[in-house]
Amino acid sequence: MLDIGRLVAFFESMTPASIEAIDKYYADDACFKDPFNDVRGIGKIRRVYAHMFEQVAEPRFHVTERLVADNGAFLTWDFTFRFRPGGAIETVHGSSHLRFDAHEKIVYHCDYWDAAGELYAKVPVLGALMRLARRRLSAGV
Repeated sequence: MLDIGRLVAFFESMTPASIEAIDKYYADDACFKDPFNDVRGIGKIRRVYAHMFEQVAEPRFHVTERLVADNGAFLTWDFTFRFRPGGAIETVHGSSHLRFDAHEKIVYHCDYWDAAGELYAKVPVLGALMRLARRRLSAGV
């Protein structure tokens, strides 16, 4: 049976140094998709995670729920970060659909989260435009 706890611990304690060891968790030809990336191959997946550490300060995942099947899992999580060191802590709520191969390595990883509501709305100038658009497009109920 899949040791989801080991994988969750990896995600929750991820550092720039630890992403070098993602081959313990991802298959060589795994695919990864989120609102900004759609890549295949462990090198490109490693780059996605490295880029996260370059773009935001103190990024952390906290897995809040786990649903595990024979060859897959669905994780819900909170991702906290700061746009800049010392800035306010921001939180994005999301989920990950994972599929595993016979060696219990991830072959498919798709993250689901609302980039517009959870991220763009928190960027100073862009956030104001997003709030304006939301007010204009809302049904008002």
